[in-house]
Amino acid sequence: MPNGRRLRDVSPERAIRAFERAGYYVSRVTGSHHVLKHPERRTVIIPRHRVVKAGLLLDQIRASGLTIEEFEELL
Repeated sequence: MPNGRRLRDVSPERAIRAFERAGYYVSRVTGSHHVLKHPERRTVIIPRHRVVKAGLLLDQIRASGLTIEEFEELL
C-alpha cells in the first residue's frame, strides 16, 4: 500500500455506504449477505457480520474496479 497505509477492517454498514457512493445499490439480501450491483461494474457481495475483514474487503474493492485509495475516500 502506498505511504505505508493498510486497509483496515470496517463495519458492513460503512462498506455498503461507500459502495453506494460509488454508484452501487443493494440489489438483494440473501441471508446475511448484501448483493450490490452497479450498472457498469461487477457485482460485489458484503456480508453483514460484525466487521468486514480487510482481506475480503480488498477482494471486493478489486472486483469493483476501484482502487484502495478511491474506496478509502468514499468511506
